[in-house]
Amino acid sequence: MDVTLNKRIMVALDVQGREEALSLAKALQGSGCWLKVGMELYAYTGPAMIQELKKMGFPIFLDLKLHDIPTTVERAIRGYVQCGVDMINVHCSGGYDMMARAADAVREAGSQLKSIPKVIGVTVLTSMSENQFRQEMGVQRKLPEHVVALAKLAEKAGLDGVVASAMEARELRRNTEPGFLIVTPGIRPAWSEANDQMRVLTPYEALEAGSTYLVVGRPITRAEDPRQALERLWIR
Repeated sequence: MDVTLNKRIMVALDVQGREEALSLAKALQGSGCWLKVGMELYAYTGPAMIQELKKMGFPIFLDLKLHDIPTTVERAIRGYVQCGVDMINVHCSGGYDMMARAADAVREAGSQLKSIPKVIGVTVLTSMSENQFRQEMGVQRKLPEHVVALAKLAEKAGLDGVVASAMEARELRRNTEPGFLIVTPGIRPAWSEANDQMRVLTPYEALEAGSTYLVVGRPITRAEDPRQALERLWIR
């Protein structure tokens, strides 16, 4: 198993219960990967789940996609930092002030704990197609242009990176600083199904495009052997 490559993988624990989450975590322990705790698992287990997973040695990305008025996001994100997560996110569409205040709050709260999480912004969900983006959202500019514009705003606001499709990663790399993080969901190895993701690439395609971290869910979590599925990600 290539631990170096696995450090670029965030396994999405999109399950409803503590036991299922811990079973997956035990199967993946020592592999080098991150674990992503999203709204589904957090709704059922809360902060205690994060603390358990941290004790098992995993870096944790808390994926709650905060989007509210700046004051509410600033206050809420301080609480989430207390969980000891390594990365947290907000929605870029909340605007500059919301993102800037979130970034400041994370760094201030994190510095008190002597561990400052990365804070990143969601651009456009990878479940959304170009057609949906135009017709349902009513945005006139092209989807990749919108993603880049939001990423530049996020960078200006002091965020560490963005969540975006790997299909936009090359353009993002050309328009942001070298250390800017690009976290890409919608990663599907050649042997798996796309499911409800629209803008997808394989793991190697995503890394070559410039992605920093790759979020992978069902191809690993619904496999009979999650550890083996993680290893199989790197089969070309």
